[in-house]
Amino acid sequence: MNPQQQALLARLASYLEQQDQADTAAPTAGVAEAPDLFTLLSELAALRNEVKIESRQVKAALDQFGELFDLLRDAHRRLQDDLDRQRERAAAERRAAEQELLLELLELRDRLQAGQDQAARYRPGWLARRGGADRFVAAMADGMSMNLDRLDALLAGRGVTLVEALGQAFDPHSMQAVDTARETDQPDGRVVAVARAGFRRDGRVLRPAEVIVNQLA
Repeated sequence: MNPQQQALLARLASYLEQQDQADTAAPTAGVAEAPDLFTLLSELAALRNEVKIESRQVKAALDQFGELFDLLRDAHRRLQDDLDRQRERAAAERRAAEQELLLELLELRDRLQAGQDQAARYRPGWLARRGGADRFVAAMADGMSMNLDRLDALLAGRGVTLVEALGQAFDPHSMQAVDTARETDQPDGRVVAVARAGFRRDGRVLRPAEVIVNQLA
């Protein structure tokens, strides 16, 4: 309430108070003359109109603020949606790049595994043993085994795990049949050998296992 409105209300209160005194006692000297009623009512009507105008202005300001708030909220939601899409796209691109690298590491693992298997099967002759070939090959096999362990730990840290295939029923979702066998002591559809190991990453097939499946029919 501005000072003008406060002054008007004070005059109205003074008028009402003096009217009460006039009703209960005769006028005496020294009592201030009551404000003119017509003037007071006119000023009161003006005050009421001013209050209405101010109320409409406040309402209009609140409406404008509400519209602005809605615009800001919509803009924030659109911005958040754009950021979410950018994060999802960046995550998908990073995952695709990581997958290519992991597949290359799996190729390296295949070569290490093949080298270790060959070293384990190596049987040097008498002359080669005298020359220390058996110790050399055994040392190479140990080194490749250590490298395989490190590589497997690295892959496991990225969520890569081996597809258990040998002795399992053939699963077309995680295995690829590259050959068949006929072993009467094994049930039909059983994986009897693994030609190349398969791997999953976080539950999804990263590379299917290449297997040999028993087929009796």
